[in-house]
Amino acid sequence: MPASILFDQSNTVYRMGTGIATYARNLAVAADQCGFAPQALLSTDIKIDPRNPVLAEVQLFDVRRGSALPWLDPVRDAIAGAVRAPFGYRPSLLPDAGVVMRPPDDAPTTGRTYIGNKLFEAVRAHFYIYNRFAKVRLPETPSLFHATHPLPLRIAGCPSVVTIHDLVPLRLPHMTLDNKRYFFRLIQHLVAKADHIVTVSEYSRRDIISLFGVPESRISNTYQAVTIPARALARTDAEVADEITNLFELEPGGYYLFIGALEPKKNVSRLIDAYAASGSRRPLIVAGGAGWQNEGDLERIQDIRFSSYRVSDNTISKVRRVRRIPYLPSGQLVTLMRGARALLFPSLFEGFGLPVLEAMTLGTPVLTSNVTSLPEVAGDAALLVDPFNVAEMAAAIRRLDNDTDLLSELSSRGRVQARLYSMENYVSRLAEVYRGILGSRVVA
Repeated sequence: MPASILFDQSNTVYRMGTGIATYARNLAVAADQCGFAPQALLSTDIKIDPRNPVLAEVQLFDVRRGSALPWLDPVRDAIAGAVRAPFGYRPSLLPDAGVVMRPPDDAPTTGRTYIGNKLFEAVRAHFYIYNRFAKVRLPETPSLFHATHPLPLRIAGCPSVVTIHDLVPLRLPHMTLDNKRYFFRLIQHLVAKADHIVTVSEYSRRDIISLFGVPESRISNTYQAVTIPARALARTDAEVADEITNLFELEPGGYYLFIGALEPKKNVSRLIDAYAASGSRRPLIVAGGAGWQNEGDLERIQDIRFSSYRVSDNTISKVRRVRRIPYLPSGQLVTLMRGARALLFPSLFEGFGLPVLEAMTLGTPVLTSNVTSLPEVAGDAALLVDPFNVAEMAAAIRRLDNDTDLLSELSSRGRVQARLYSMENYVSRLAEVYRGILGSRVVA
């Protein structure tokens, strides 16, 4: 039997995915390709009874509803964490009923799945109260537990790996909502107690070593990879153009695209200011979730400067040069990215910057920042700008607007650069980490 690797994967069952969800899915895919047996550990918002397999699976994928008293949730979680601590945390095995219909691209990549009601909230409260990791016991102990983001828990009886993507809460404290004291203590404990640390860029690796004194032998950079569905890649240019025209009322190759949540570190306000200063008449599409501290971003997106009117067939319609699309299924997002004139991604801080790699993989030209991990990921295949300099960004957008030779060159270089982060290379780097920890316990 192959060695089993357990991943926390709660974000992967939500309709609106996150970067962590993408990372968790790719980890499971890569682990499977390494020859390991991936398993999932889920924390659910509601209590699920695994004795009824059909209802348990339905409840797992049901729509998440907001709490009537959201301010009370952290208090309840803290109380639950304190009460459950002496008895330990024992998630249940979720039977595979196979009843919920899911898109082919969203098929599960894990075997065994364990579920616990508000498990991750409880272990966070446990750490906050007791200043130590919660111990989680499973019906069958996996060979290895890999936390896809910092979690204060240990799986009884097996070694642990944790991914620390970046140190944004410490580097840009005014741009995140994290409890900084809690985050600092958590990272301190993780780097001391985890059997190995994984991160996603050389920038993050050096940052973690510098701030927390981690020995270089205990931390590995595996980078990331993207898995764009084969059927999305197989679509012809004509099919992509038709969907862009009919679904989004956009001209293929005639718009710019930003992908990401509206949060301070994504730098959307400066991007929109730069776009306005560039004088471009091509639309800017902002695709992503609401995020937080986004009042300035929303104000700029809705600015009257970007509104105009069009007359067609005796009908007057309002047209916006800056448009926001809150959520798109992954297939439509790939189409939108593939048809963009360029991806504009001037983020202030990224542990990796997955949209940059996704765009390069599709051959879409990229403008991104010259800070943190982004120059490392983009190499010489993107226009790099100072994300704090609106004038510099505006000049770069004008170049993209007017220089078709530049677009062609960036597209070609991007595809070459993206191969450095292929799934094959990712699998090789990940296998080296796992086999280094498991050693003789790995069964081929």
